[in-house]
Amino acid sequence: MNSIIQDITDRIAERSAGSRAAYLARIRRDGEAAKAKGPARAHLGCANLAHGFASAPSEDKPALMGASKPGVAIVTSYNDMLSAHQPYETYPPELKAAVRRAGGVAQVAGGVPAMCDGITQGRAGMELSLYSRDVIAMATAIALSHDMFDASLLLGVCDKIVPGLFIGALHFGHLPAIFVPAGPMTSGLPNKVKARTRQLFAEGKVGRDELLEAESKSYHSPGTCTFYGTANSNQALMEVMGLHLPGSTFVNPHTELRHALTEAAGRRAVEITAHGPEYTPIGELVDEKSVVNACVALLATGGSTNHTIHLVAMAAAAGIVLTWDDLACLSEAVPSLTKIYPNGQADVNHFREAGGMQVLIGDLLDEGLLHGDVMTVAGPGLDRYRSAPSLVDGALAWAPVEGGSSDLDVLRPVARPFSADGGIHMVEGNLGRAVSKVSAVKPEHLVIEAPAKVFDDQLDLLRAFEAGELDGQDFVAVIRYQGPSANGMPELHKLTPPLAVLLDRGQRVAIVTDGRMSGASGKVPAAIHLSPEAADGGPIALVRDGDVIRLDSADGTLELLVPAEELTRRTPEGRPLSDAQWVGTGRELFAVFRRMAGHAEQGAGIFGVSGAESAHHGPGLGFPAEAGASHLETGTSVGARRAGLVR
Repeated sequence: MNSIIQDITDRIAERSAGSRAAYLARIRRDGEAAKAKGPARAHLGCANLAHGFASAPSEDKPALMGASKPGVAIVTSYNDMLSAHQPYETYPPELKAAVRRAGGVAQVAGGVPAMCDGITQGRAGMELSLYSRDVIAMATAIALSHDMFDASLLLGVCDKIVPGLFIGALHFGHLPAIFVPAGPMTSGLPNKVKARTRQLFAEGKVGRDELLEAESKSYHSPGTCTFYGTANSNQALMEVMGLHLPGSTFVNPHTELRHALTEAAGRRAVEITAHGPEYTPIGELVDEKSVVNACVALLATGGSTNHTIHLVAMAAAAGIVLTWDDLACLSEAVPSLTKIYPNGQADVNHFREAGGMQVLIGDLLDEGLLHGDVMTVAGPGLDRYRSAPSLVDGALAWAPVEGGSSDLDVLRPVARPFSADGGIHMVEGNLGRAVSKVSAVKPEHLVIEAPAKVFDDQLDLLRAFEAGELDGQDFVAVIRYQGPSANGMPELHKLTPPLAVLLDRGQRVAIVTDGRMSGASGKVPAAIHLSPEAADGGPIALVRDGDVIRLDSADGTLELLVPAEELTRRTPEGRPLSDAQWVGTGRELFAVFRRMAGHAEQGAGIFGVSGAESAHHGPGLGFPAEAGASHLETGTSVGARRAGLVR
């Protein structure tokens, strides 16, 4: 095992010892009770149980009335508006039949909301997007709260849906859980052409009809969007964490292989309940090693920056305290191995054809960059995920993938990386701490020193671009009051096309924001998720137009080049919208989330660390100081922390 990866894993385990132990004690108690008592529903009162199977088909009612067959919950994000989730329409009957054949009984326990950041981008609805993760977690808990179930099948793909399902499932950590993917749509219009059309539209060189035609040729059928954004990052992480069946992540919808893998997931859910010999509760499967494996995969593939928030919150649900310092240290040890749009020209279908997750996982295992001794839903050990599925005489079979990548422009081995470090860097300085995605940024753009142009609303920047006020000058766009407690931390991806236009004209531009960008963000250098945010008194609220900012994404620094004594004399400018102003599109229903959301580096959520519940933790994740003190509390820089791990 790579010594740096092992050291970071050990430090996470040490930091999390108290909360993780308390979490495990709780789920093990529930697991032992499940083993002793048999299927959960058998211990409901007769009236309770009768409600639970009143609408069941006649073929399932005897099993639900009896006390021998395990019950499997299906929690689905199906809707037919979103391409990624439309394939789930047919999954419940397929899964029920597979579970029935395996000796169990399955029911759709509930649905969770699934919103599309692609549709809400730049709209008021985007201000609910991040909050939806925690709503989904709560909806998952409601689905599983009926005490009818011994395992769960979780149907979700996109941005906040998978993290929400994951968090909710971990609060029922004694139950096994399998994530069942839907797969990406087939390749359409090349992403490079789509991005270029967006830039031409931003410049006024093509009209709406041409832009809509390009977009519809790119997003053209059921399945996940094919670029490597948050949705596909979700899928990759679920596979490397052992929560998908091996090789199931990027198989296209409505194919014979996809159907076979879906049925196999249903059968496997029965095999890993507490009532069989392979009991695999999700709360045991998700441990410090699997969390580090997820971080390594994110960095090696240049995945979505959203996961610098989600992974912290997801780990916390298992009693594990993951910090941005951990990600920063891992980024220095993990090379960048893929070029998938927006980090390259390939899409996820091309990645799969080049060897995909099986080649990536195998190489990372061989180089000691992944923990192999982990639990997975397929059985013990991550080596199982070197094998790819196929249909042999109509039957599903797995075989090891031999020979490495078939396309070194898309997927490379550790020995020949695209770069020596990961695709996501942490930056910090007197403005706070932020995340910078470097995998899609040209080396000559990684460092910028330029005057600030300050905006409190992304629409103001777009208007300035359209008016020509940004032409012919270098600048750092500062977009503030966009954090989780200001307005839900919306993605600001609509800023990418106009700023990319300026970049192509030879201007040096960058973004600094306490908001998010997107897994789809590309070539414009950016420091995002800035913490503390402006609404919480972060230094970004002190920035004035014309102040010089230096962003060095390579070196990991972000500095406002204003004398400290000058900053002490300043008072914050601007403010977030009040509750009275933050209305419409249902936003007023989420005012409590604004008040409760934790900092971005704490996961930007409203839940506590499982196993560390305390009245003293305050809002958000409420990390206890002794377990996960931030640099603001300790005065310790990320550079100083790295010194003990990375040489």
